[in-house]
Amino acid sequence: MAKGIKDKVAILGMGCSKFGERWDADAEDLMTEAFEECLTDAGIEKNEIQAAWFSTAKEEVHVGKSALPLSVTLRLPYIPVTRVENFCASGTEAFRGAVYAVASGACDIALALGVEKLKDTGYGGLPQGGRGALPSMWWANVSAPGAFAQLASAYRAKHGVNKDDLKRAIGQVSVKSHENGAKNPKAHLQNEVTLETVMNAPMVAEPLGLFDCCGVSDGAACAIVTTPEIARSLGKTDLVSVKALQLAVSNGEESGFNDWDGSHFRTARIAAGRAYEEAGIGNPREELSLLEVHDCFSITELVTLEDLGVSPEGGAIKDVMDGFYSAEGKIPCQIDGGLKCFGHPIGASGLRMLYELYLQFLGRAGERQTKNPRFGLTHNLGGMPHQNVCSISIVGRYDG
Repeated sequence: MAKGIKDKVAILGMGCSKFGERWDADAEDLMTEAFEECLTDAGIEKNEIQAAWFSTAKEEVHVGKSALPLSVTLRLPYIPVTRVENFCASGTEAFRGAVYAVASGACDIALALGVEKLKDTGYGGLPQGGRGALPSMWWANVSAPGAFAQLASAYRAKHGVNKDDLKRAIGQVSVKSHENGAKNPKAHLQNEVTLETVMNAPMVAEPLGLFDCCGVSDGAACAIVTTPEIARSLGKTDLVSVKALQLAVSNGEESGFNDWDGSHFRTARIAAGRAYEEAGIGNPREELSLLEVHDCFSITELVTLEDLGVSPEGGAIKDVMDGFYSAEGKIPCQIDGGLKCFGHPIGASGLRMLYELYLQFLGRAGERQTKNPRFGLTHNLGGMPHQNVCSISIVGRYDG
């Protein structure tokens, strides 16, 4: 019987480009920027990488739908390279491919890299999707801010939350992310904001204002993974290992008007439960040390904190306002600024989240460094509240 991948894979090295409006760089430059940091950190030669996974969601770096942009840009040594895409969860999907390849014994050292050049698409938000395999009304009648604003309305209705109280809480989520992002030299947005500024910002889709929406950014991030034994043989002594990696994909029930009330993400609850079991975590509120969640909108972070079982049902507002998730709180969330301020180049976001946890576990986070983290969790979401994919990764120090 399958027992999962806990401690079967270690992160050998990671890298991340500066995120932001990178008019100075094309996708290839960003990929190279992240990869060079990653390869130096791993302490290996490029020809030691045996397989790679490449994540990107939009057209600007595609050659058809192939992985050629990664192989050609990095001059990889004629190894298998696979391109993956799973909406905004694409970065974690690339990581999952590399991790599973090593855990299965198919290869010893694998690479995962994600990139996106969203600023070059000409859209103020995410580019409009084509029809493809999805029903046309799925795209034509739904905008991302509109869909997540409906999530906020459903949450309010379910928990009987006052409109102003919810607005204040999601505003505080954004204030926290800006405080953290201001300490991150690679973040897109590095300015602190006040709660008053957030509350009085122009409305995008009620209750989501300008500061409740994540940055539209360019960037790349990558990881090289191997087994703990190989990492030790290469001289690595302080290892960060993968404790769990789970993916849950909607099957359409949420939008079928069954018992789902629109106030939460069913996929997140399912994936988180599987991940905790795989990692051996019984009480996430007590055992987790750091969270990097998919805060495409501030309401998404608030709801996800409950979906992950860290805040109780209806209790995230109190925890946010009490500072439970602040940099000095019990479980810092978005210590690097999150999607909100680090930015959200779609193909890179999942790997960027892991990059921050990796730095934290190795004591390299500088001004953002937390004390003695035990387990860190990333939550990477793609799609809309009613149809989505959700990846959960849990990493920590290798104790073997």
